[in-house]
Amino acid sequence: MRSRLVRTLPLLVGFAAAATSALAQAPGGPPPKVTVAKPVVREIVEKDQYTGRFDPVEYVEVRARVTGYLEKINFMDGQTVKKGDLLFVIDRRPYKAALEQAQAALQSAKARQNFSVTDLERAQTLSKSGNISEQVTDQRRQASQTAQADVDSAQAALDNAQLNYNFTEVKSPIDGRISQRNVTEGNIVITDQTLLTTIVSLDPIYFSFTVDERSFLKYQGSLGIGMGQTQRGKGVPILISLSGEAKPTRKGTLDFVDNRVDNATGTVLLRATVENADKFIKPGLFGIVSMPATKPYQGVLLPDEAVAANQDKRIVYLVGPDNTIQQRDVKLGPKVDGYRVIQDGLKGDETVVVNGLARVRPGVKVAPDTIELPPSKT
Repeated sequence: MRSRLVRTLPLLVGFAAAATSALAQAPGGPPPKVTVAKPVVREIVEKDQYTGRFDPVEYVEVRARVTGYLEKINFMDGQTVKKGDLLFVIDRRPYKAALEQAQAALQSAKARQNFSVTDLERAQTLSKSGNISEQVTDQRRQASQTAQADVDSAQAALDNAQLNYNFTEVKSPIDGRISQRNVTEGNIVITDQTLLTTIVSLDPIYFSFTVDERSFLKYQGSLGIGMGQTQRGKGVPILISLSGEAKPTRKGTLDFVDNRVDNATGTVLLRATVENADKFIKPGLFGIVSMPATKPYQGVLLPDEAVAANQDKRIVYLVGPDNTIQQRDVKLGPKVDGYRVIQDGLKGDETVVVNGLARVRPGVKVAPDTIELPPSKT
């Protein structure tokens, strides 16, 4: 067995030496074949990604505005409601009685006021002929004014009784989706204390996320984010992907930037308004926002496999007019549409080795096979 290994080892060493000789392009050997292409040059926008959460544009805690016996519930848990839909009915009988009492009090006050007006007019007529003193006239004028004040007071009491009577019907203040009922029929609800249910709006919906101070200053300088007043739905367009989605599918508009940097975290809150016509997105879900980081510019793009490393540098191999390899240092940027942005080192008209980098080195002649890179790799 040992003798067999001894005989096999020289053969393996010979194969390795032959392979190394082929890669080094021994004198007289054919030039190595490589695939070359021109970089993709087109208008691009660099993008950054952040994780955030969806929040409702409108959120309402529905509470009782009068105390009473909960008589009826007019919705199914989780259904969609419209503004003005009747949700709860509180026993109306005590408030109806109070309303009728206030109406009667107003009628009585108006009757007294009418009598006082007539009495004042009679006194003013008698005063002109000297048949009544000025003091009596003043007293009747005061009685008329008091009667008018009683009418105003009775009217206010009636308005209050009417409000309380109306509050026995609890209606939806917004369009949205209602939560579960927190109380059932037959319970006593208390004014401004008993939480009956909650309602959230779904379309549109907010998406909130935070960015670090350095990134925010970059966005503020390049895109003007946070520099002026914006309206909801008008701002920088963004895209959002939900959990499990490979690509962003939801469109939104970045239209709010908080007015200060959080001292504790060193971040700034940003918020986008997102279309949600199908009501698929629910408040509280996480998402990943893809937002522009620069203005549009002409970018030079290459696939990642065309970039090699030389210690701490990044390099590409160029093919000259005589098919000789040249090395070029480059500065890399982010990925856009599957390609790597070359921020410095290339103009875009060079011929770059995109496949077969292991077979080339500076000064070696190659046999190039030219291809055309698609505008987008994704």
